[in-house]
Amino acid sequence: MKKIRSQVTIAIDGPAGSGKSTVARRVAEKLGLLYLDSGAMYRAVTVLAIQSELAADSPELLEQVKACHIEFEDNGKTILLNAEDVSVQIRTPAVNRRVADVAKIPEIRHEIVRHQQRIGDEGSIIAEGRDLTTIVFPNADFKFYLDASVRERAKRRLAEFRRQNVEITLAAVEAEISERDEKDKTRAHSPLRTADDAIVVDTTDKTINEVVNFIIARVSEDKSISEK
Repeated sequence: MKKIRSQVTIAIDGPAGSGKSTVARRVAEKLGLLYLDSGAMYRAVTVLAIQSELAADSPELLEQVKACHIEFEDNGKTILLNAEDVSVQIRTPAVNRRVADVAKIPEIRHEIVRHQQRIGDEGSIIAEGRDLTTIVFPNADFKFYLDASVRERAKRRLAEFRRQNVEITLAAVEAEISERDEKDKTRAHSPLRTADDAIVVDTTDKTINEVVNFIIARVSEDKSISEK
């Protein structure tokens, strides 16, 4: 296994359920990189909005976002919002329904992007989300765009819900994902799109390990940043 020997930024974008989080986390473990889950940060802010009973576009929520602390522990498996573990809360249907509305607010995105870029300045990183390759890290050393069919992505998300004992149908999850896709791709600020220089990977019929190994192979090909 090759290891990263100089500062490198790997950015991964893609729609909900495309496998970004799992893939990025495993690549981070194998290459010894810091892992950044952009979507989890917006989901944490959505939890903040729900807890405070604030609208996504309220000035009060923006002030809370500016003052809040979002931290990752255990290679991104644990998400802390103001020292509270919200790892389970951020994956609930309630957050799924509201996160796109929160994430489309330009002022909130500005605050989150600034925080993400500060994290990126700290060292080698693999970051995943929806605007990492285009807005947050436009000069990333490696850019990937993961995608999959709506049905496959819904099946993956449904499996997550079942592990959490959340009662929801596949049809409902498909509808939520389709609605989220539309909101992400049509929002005025930082819409989800494929960067011109990103490597597109269709994960529909691929295992997690296949995608992980593909990304590691592409990174390892660059002799300027890796060593045996």
